[in-house]
Parts: sequence; C-alpha cells; structure tokens
Amino acid sequence: MNAETPQTEPAALEGARRRARPEKKVEITDPKAIRALAHAARLEVISELYSTQVSRTATELAAQTGLTPSAMSYHLRALQKWGIVEPAATAGDARERRWRAAGTDFTINSGGGVASPEFAVLDLELDAFRRRVDAYAKVRDERRKISESTEAPGVVVLSTHLLYLTAAQRSELTAKVFGLLKEYELEDPDQVPEGAERMATMWSMIPDDRK
Repeated sequence: MNAETPQTEPAALEGARRRARPEKKVEITDPKAIRALAHAARLEVISELYSTQVSRTATELAAQTGLTPSAMSYHLRALQKWGIVEPAATAGDARERRWRAAGTDFTINSGGGVASPEFAVLDLELDAFRRRVDAYAKVRDERRKISESTEAPGVVVLSTHLLYLTAAQRSELTAKVFGLLKEYELEDPDQVPEGAERMATMWSMIPDDRK
C-alpha cells in the first residue's frame, strides 16, 4: 500500500550526495547497554548525532528533547560510557563541551531473543516518529489557516509491503536499502543545499507470524 508516490528529486540536489567519510559501525550487544538506551531523550540524541554527523552541545540537544542542559549532560555521559557518543573538538573559546557520534552507523544486536530489551527501544522509536508526525501536522494546519501554499505531492510518504524472502534475500534487501539511503547523505553535513528540508525516515522489516 502506498499512501503517496514519492516525487523525483530536483536536479539542484544531485551534487549533495553520499557523505565522503570512512565507515565506522557502532554495534551494541550488551543487554545492559541496550536497556540503557530505553529512554526517549537518549534515542533522540543518537538519532540526531548519527543522522547528521554534526557535533552538538548539551544545551542544543536539551532544547530538542525538552530537558535541562544538566539532565542532558547526564544522559550524554551515560551514552559515552557505552561508547555510543564521544566528546568533540571545540572551536575557539567555546565554553561548553560538544558531543558527536562515536561512529557513522549505529545498530542494536541482542541475538533476537523474544524478551530482548530492543523491543522497549522500538516502542520509543515509534513514539518519536509519532511526535514528528504530530508536529508536522500542526505546522501544516497552521499554514493552511493563513492560506499559505501547501506542500507538493509526495512530501509525506507511507508504504507497506508483504514479501516472502529467504534469509539471503533479507540480508540483500537490507543492504540495498541502507546503501540507497547513504547515497542521499550530505557530503558535508554543515553545508545544506538551498531548498533542502530536513526529512525523517523510518524503515523496518519484521517477520509476519500472524496465522
């Protein structure tokens, strides 16, 4: 089912592709570390730092999550303990520590146990996505009230499919999807092309065991 069909990307953005960087995957396997991630603010931090590859201060991250800078500093130190984030270089006489992702990609792997803690993380990720949807809906409605032009078709995309895949095909599909997403990453995260809008994506694949 496709809610809307995505549109062709403008030619002006063709040059803003694939980030030139060495790949470094951060994989979390320790159940204690996975449980430590089951907090909305920490997942927001991971999403922000790994997706943008731009360093942020605790104050900047706190503003995005609704926490105080001191509370955010606590969460950042907890993520540092598990090797997920790390201090970043500061420019000039910066008074506040900056933080960055400890790698380019982040994965959770607990061995697939039914009661594994990544299911709690999944709930929080879905909640975060719902918050993005709600925030966008409010902004869109406000724009419509003041008669601003609405977005072009395809700005919001929802697609679901049911597939029959072997283990090899699942691995192949996952690699292809991740590879495609990487092609649209900015080469320089600090240089956003004119007219580009920050977009949130979510991709999932799970066995459909309903009988």
